Amino acid sequence: MPFDDLGLSPELLRAVEEQGYTDPTPIQEQAIPIVLKGADLMARAQTGTGKTAAFALPILERLKGLANKSFSPARHPIRVLVVTPTRELAIQVHKSFKDYGKHVGLRSTIVYGGVPMGPQEKDLLGGVEVVVATPGRLLDHAGSRTLNLGQVEVLVLDEGDRMLDMGFIDDIRRIIALLPAKRQNLLFSATLDAEVRSLASTFLQRPETIDIEPTIAAAESVEQTAYLVDADRKRELLSYLIRSRDLHQVLVFTRTKQMTRRLAAQLDRGGVEATAIHGDRTQPERERALEMFKSGEVRVLVATDVAARGLDIVDLPVVVNFEIPYDPEYYVHRIGRTGRAGKEGIAISLVAFDEEEQLKGINRLLKRDLPVLQVRGFEVDPSARAVRSSGRGGRGRAPARGRAGGRRGSARSRSRSYSR
Repeated sequence: MPFDDLGLSPELLRAVEEQGYTDPTPIQEQAIPIVLKGADLMARAQTGTGKTAAFALPILERLKGLANKSFSPARHPIRVLVVTPTRELAIQVHKSFKDYGKHVGLRSTIVYGGVPMGPQEKDLLGGVEVVVATPGRLLDHAGSRTLNLGQVEVLVLDEGDRMLDMGFIDDIRRIIALLPAKRQNLLFSATLDAEVRSLASTFLQRPETIDIEPTIAAAESVEQTAYLVDADRKRELLSYLIRSRDLHQVLVFTRTKQMTRRLAAQLDRGGVEATAIHGDRTQPERERALEMFKSGEVRVLVATDVAARGLDIVDLPVVVNFEIPYDPEYYVHRIGRTGRAGKEGIAISLVAFDEEEQLKGINRLLKRDLPVLQVRGFEVDPSARAVRSSGRGGRGRAPARGRAGGRRGSARSRSRSYSR
């Protein structure tokens, strides 16, 4: 089904075409008609499935008749509120509203922390129809009376699962309490577990539900490989793989902010240009790090799952799981950032001895076994593995066989099975 059949006006179809899209994704095809008719919606869709356009396009279509060129703030009340868990996602969503709404004439602005409130206050007091915001800064503005949510017609909670993971539930309740009772509510989430459904029940009214299965086979165009390596040699192996394979624009995932900072610094000191994005960096620092990565000034961007949410990196060629996620679906989310739109991508996972159970979980989810290799010079000593598995000897490092006389660089398949 082409976009022309979804009930969108010529102005929006023109903007879609200018963005290079011809056919809607599954979430867009299913969500746009529901949003257009004004119904509440609860939808499961992963990052990278086109979910932002799935709500931005029909919202702009519904409200385009309210566009006007008046300079009076009173003629531009806030009609749409989109709440996102992270600053990066807010920036991406706001850009989508600007891109798709360029021929419509509605005003929009973005509200997030880590930057001065003054410019945001100026936009809000000048009148805007669409506000994209993170919870904390939105409540700051509400407390300062620099925005009025009394005429909001549509509320969008984007990535509801992340909202809960990041502890925003109380903020969300406070935000909802500021809104008119009569409005359209849209909830998008990567998962629809019991917690997300419980949140949905507090504000959605007889919602329609869309459940887009995670595109596990997404990654038919992605070369997925796991490398078995001692935990304390992961950084060394990562540097070697980047250099030997001449990899550029490498997005590396870790589990914690501490590891993100440390790994980026170690790679940089070792001659592999790297920077990091994590929750402790200011917004200008995060934006600068992303720009350095996109421009090629650095080869590696290290990030946590939360910090990477909403990063808009076109044609990302390489994703590395430096630490294997505990939840297999996070693996799918991570590697789903590469190999998009039919392009080829590379997904590398560095698996330590104590992460083999996570690898088995990933294999079960994928319904196939990832190839597991070792690089000569970085082999794990079987005797050291036996000592650790028996509980003796702690986290001893395997001898670096091949470092002195062995030839590094050739990878060989392991016979060990990590089957489902």
